[in-house]
Amino acid sequence: MIDHSERYVEGHIHTNGIENFWSLFKRVIYGTHHSVEPVHLDRYLAENVLRFNTRRQGDDVRFTSTAARVVGRRITYRQLTGKEPMPA
Repeated sequence: MIDHSERYVEGHIHTNGIENFWSLFKRVIYGTHHSVEPVHLDRYLAENVLRFNTRRQGDDVRFTSTAARVVGRRITYRQLTGKEPMPA
């Protein structure tokens, strides 16, 4: 934990990474989606976590690895609209 009233960095411990992520995430919400429903916020967050964690990969690699993970998974309209819980 960093107390910003005392210092911003202590060795390799700093808050720049998480502040960078939240800045990018807010920019995506306001700039691309404009607003989101609270029921879907976890999906927007998960998408942006994936983008952030794979930011050094090319779009082709990211697409291929994502497409490989969706085989056999689906989301129904009721789940998409929040009327039915998402499966675990």
